[in-house]
Formats: sequence, structure tokens, C-alpha cells
Amino acid sequence: MPGAVMIALDFPRLVATPVATDPFPHVVVPDFVPLASLDAVLADLPKLGKRGSFPADAVRLGPAAKALMDAMEGPELRGAIEQIFGLDLTGSPTMVTLRGWTSERDGRIHCDSLAKRVTVLLYLNRQTEAWTRQEGCLRLLRGPGDLDDFAVEVPPVNGTLLVFPNGPTTWHGHRQFVGQRYGVQLNYMTTDDKARSEMRRHRISAFVKRLTRAA
Repeated sequence: MPGAVMIALDFPRLVATPVATDPFPHVVVPDFVPLASLDAVLADLPKLGKRGSFPADAVRLGPAAKALMDAMEGPELRGAIEQIFGLDLTGSPTMVTLRGWTSERDGRIHCDSLAKRVTVLLYLNRQTEAWTRQEGCLRLLRGPGDLDDFAVEVPPVNGTLLVFPNGPTTWHGHRQFVGQRYGVQLNYMTTDDKARSEMRRHRISAFVKRLTRAA
């Protein structure tokens, strides 16, 4: 399409990254969104001053941010994840949401819904002192009881990508952070019905937040 915006993503680095197994299978890819593309995406993100996950097509995105969301749902990322983890994601619908604000209620230890086969997190923040202090850095945990019992800590900066097949022991969380914290979550879902149910919940939440903001 003439004038279409293209976003460079480092798929070769993703495919070359070995799968780590502690505390559960995952890959972490720093700089998956290279700096030039990251700057363009950040300039095109909406101002989200409330917590919550917003469907990507329910917020106003500039061209670079829209191109990133399209790439996240594209066949190249799906194929890379299938190759890395030995999965068949044929027929698994996708759900993409955007978060832009973290409150004191976020970061509690949890596993994702089992309606989600694979969780993909892409962090769209520049390095700041808060991340250096480990606030808001996602921890992959060995169990549900201790936020300090972690194997890996992922700073939410510089286009870092985290991918893991979801399961009943994929515990994760982060230390409290209040403020702007942009991240894209992509999930490959188990069934269309469950994907629609999850997305419907996010859409209702986004609609209520817009009404509250307008009041």
C-alpha cells in the first residue's frame, strides 16, 4: 500500500534466542523493537492515564503504533513462536491489548487465564531510574508465595520482548510502580469463544473508562 508505515522488528534475534527453562520455558529478547522504530512508536501512542488493558483497535494509534500492532498479529511472529517452542498455533485466535498506566493495584503474583495458550509481552518504555531500582520490572517466579523468589527479572524498557507458553505454574508479578508504563500484550487463545469473551470484557472496561474520563 503506498505510504504504508513499516516497523522493523528483530525476528532473527528472536529465532536465535535459546529457550530458557527456569522457572518455566520462556524467551527474553532485548531491543526486539530497534531504537529508531521504538521512537516512532512512542510518538504515536495515545496518552493512557488510567490502569487497565485496552484493545488495540479501541484506542487512537498513530501510523507507527498501528503498524506495530499489525506486526504483532502477523504471520512472522506466529511462525517464530511456533518454531521456538514447538507449538502449532494454527487456528488460535489472537488478542492484542495495550496498557499505558500502572497503579498500586498492579503487579500482584498471578498466572494468566488458561484461555491463553501463549503470552507475549512487548515493553515500550525508555530506560529510567525507576526501572534501575527494579520497580515495575516483571519477575518470573518459582512459585506463588514470594515475589523475591524469582529466576528472571525483565525491565520493561527499550522494546524488550518476553514470550512464554502459558500454564498453571507460570507465576509472575512485579514490585509496585505507579505511573506511565507502556506495554503490548498479545495472546494466542485456546478457542474463539474464549477469545471473544476476554476481548468483550476488555472492550466494556475501555468503554467505561472513556465515559468516566468524559464525565
